[in-house]
Amino acid sequence: MKLTSGSWRCLVILLAFIAMTGITVAAELNPAAVAYKLPDQIPWGPVNAAGAQSAVVVGDPAKAGFYMVYNKWTKGNHFSRPHFHPNDRYIVVLQGTWWVGTGPKFDPANTTPMPAGSFVTHFGKQVHWDGAKDVDAVLLIMGEGPATSTAAEER
Repeated sequence: MKLTSGSWRCLVILLAFIAMTGITVAAELNPAAVAYKLPDQIPWGPVNAAGAQSAVVVGDPAKAGFYMVYNKWTKGNHFSRPHFHPNDRYIVVLQGTWWVGTGPKFDPANTTPMPAGSFVTHFGKQVHWDGAKDVDAVLLIMGEGPATSTAAEER
């Protein structure tokens, strides 16, 4: 089969259109091999009174066992109050700047910024508090449940 110059022209125009519009073909993944959720499929909960929002992505933080949770601190000086957890928690800052403080004295001016890409360990039974100031901070928190939180006596 031989293409005429008009057929070639149509083929080139079609290929150029596909390249310009970014049309892609995705492979169909075997669900027995890979499970995934796209960002718009992540079930975020409502923003709580402290200005945080969360989405459980693996496990159940209320039960024994491994869990992973996305946590978003919304901008506007939203912070948790001094508290501690029974187990170590491992946190990756995915977006924005997360501000971290330690000890029983709540003072957002006395915090340390953790920019995107930072890795933080909150050690079990140690008092800390954290949040966001001028930009949202999105975190990935991992640990062993149950992930209870106990308020610390503020001084």
